[in-house]
This record gives sequence, C-alpha cells and structure tokens, in this order.
Amino acid sequence: MLGRRNDLAILYYSLGVMLLVVDIGNTHTAFGLFDGEALRFDWRIETRSERTADEQAAIFRGLFELESLDMHQVDAAIISSVVPPATLPMERLFARYFKLTPLVVGPGMKTGMPVLYENPRDLGADRIVNAVAAYARFSQGAIVVDFGTATTLDVVTARGEYAGGIITPGLLISADALYRATAKLPRVEIARPKAVVGTNTVASIQSGLVFGYAGMIDALVNRIRAEVAYAPKIVATGGLGALVVRESSTIEEYDELLTLRGLKILYERNRG
Repeated sequence: MLGRRNDLAILYYSLGVMLLVVDIGNTHTAFGLFDGEALRFDWRIETRSERTADEQAAIFRGLFELESLDMHQVDAAIISSVVPPATLPMERLFARYFKLTPLVVGPGMKTGMPVLYENPRDLGADRIVNAVAAYARFSQGAIVVDFGTATTLDVVTARGEYAGGIITPGLLISADALYRATAKLPRVEIARPKAVVGTNTVASIQSGLVFGYAGMIDALVNRIRAEVAYAPKIVATGGLGALVVRESSTIEEYDELLTLRGLKILYERNRG
C-alpha cells in the first residue's frame, strides 16, 4: 500500500476541503483536484478499463508527486464514468489507497436538474454533469457541445431542465473510420489546414474533419435554436474542442474543464 513518504517535501498546503473529481471517458480519464472552491490541478490519462486499482494507484502517486502533493491530503472524491468496467477499479482505488468512499454519478444522485429524457437511465453521466455545470455557470438555457470520443450536444431549458440532445461520431472516430475503411487514405493528425481547399491528401482530410465538424456543429446548433423558445448560451468543452471552436460561428464559450467543475457542483449537492 502507498504510505506517507517522509522524504517527500510537501510544498502545497490546503486552504479548504481537498476534493478529487474523476471523469472516466471512453478515450481519456480526466482528474481535477479542488482546494475549496478553486480547481488547483488537473490531469488527463488514457482510459484503459483493464487497469487494476493497484495500477491506477501507481499512476495517481506519480501525478501527485510531480506536483509535490500527498495522496493523504485528499478529503473526498466523486466519479463520473461512461465506461462501467473502469468504474469499480476506481472505487477500489479510493477505498484502499485514499481511505475514502467516493460518490458515483448515477441514478438516485441529487442533481438539482429535472431530466426530460424518456429513460433517464440511458443518459450518460458526463452529459448530465455538463448540463448541470452550464446552467450553474450561466443561469440560463444552454447548449453544451462536448468534443469527446462521441461529440454530443446537450440542451438545457431556460427553467434548468435537461431537455435532451444529439450524439454524433467524434473527430477521432471519424478520422479512424476514414483510415480503416479506405485502401489508400492515410491516418492524419487532426489539425487545421492552411485552406479549405486541400492541395494534398492530408490537407484535404484535415479540411473535411476540422471545417466539416465546425459546419456540422453550427448547423445543429441553429436547428436546436429554431426548436426552442429561448436564446440558449452555446458552450463547448472536451479536449478537441479548442480546434473546432475557432472555426465555429455559433459557439460562444469554451471551457475544457467544464465537466470537472460540474462534478464539484454535484459533490456539493450530495455530500451530506
């Protein structure tokens, strides 16, 4: 087990409750460490559902030591996961190495947001977390665009209800499908090309991915706007979001860490 190391100089001193939030996505797992209200540290690693609690502990210890932190400084934890096989090892990690029982986003959790989905149990945990974070931040109806493994658009009403949304293949999935389903097209870096009209194969694929996705998002946002009776705030999140946001004419805000902030809100609403 990981014990407190005497030779580690703890340079960071907590000013409040130290909350570790964990967002387990299909491609990446994001962590955030809140000190009171402030998000002090955040990390991102590849999601591997076969990792054991002990392997996760080794990763955590390395990340904490890089920031001169002690794992025993953590007071509480909350997990959001869309990868069920990865959830239990994470819970075991907290039980064994942090001596904590984490909150897990799921049915029965108090979100403070009515869900209008036909079957709320079908709703991915990250989608409700994003919706809660957006409404708490802007206090108005919103469309949250999350550029993850899948690209999702989630709609929050002006009354703070989760109305539903849209799911499309993400940028990485689309790029990988293009490579696997064709005989001659290469795998490319997802980056902005110099022009819309590509003068080589790589630039042509990049144009389709980056500008094509920006156009798709704008079209979907405008269709949602036409269906609702209020002016929603358009906010984007997700690791690949920054690339597309610059090419979008509808996205108004980008917060890569929106999901982590939403987990902090849900912890506050359920910690009792």
